[in-house]
Amino acid sequence: MDTPVDTHVRTAKLPLRPQDEVECRRCEVHCDKVVYPAACVAKSCPFLYAVDEFGHRYVGCLQKIFDVEIDSTLLAAGERTRNGFGAVKTMRQPLPMCTTAVDACYENRTDELGCVNPEFHELPVGEPSFRIFAQITA
Repeated sequence: MDTPVDTHVRTAKLPLRPQDEVECRRCEVHCDKVVYPAACVAKSCPFLYAVDEFGHRYVGCLQKIFDVEIDSTLLAAGERTRNGFGAVKTMRQPLPMCTTAVDACYENRTDELGCVNPEFHELPVGEPSFRIFAQITA
């Protein structure tokens, strides 16, 4: 007789290279790596392309770091605002020249131990690969 399998159990195993993942769901705080397309334009990224369709110009990434094409007029208009255009979710590991961040969706769910997958927050090659956190107790 087969034993029933509990489908609600989530594996807590960390992958061999967690810093290469683009999202982390190992705890209740869901984190995603994001990239800033406006920085690609500002840096004149060689992998940025433009296509004209339907009377608009759209920009995208040849490396598919982000997998959307963005209306360049809306991108420029967003950059003129105080908060800028913002970020889009990465679809694959960002390149070292990409301006990236880690966006946490439910930070209020963090427990006392903090991140269960701190290597996920590591920066791309060519930048510092560690962070130091100091806690001052009274």
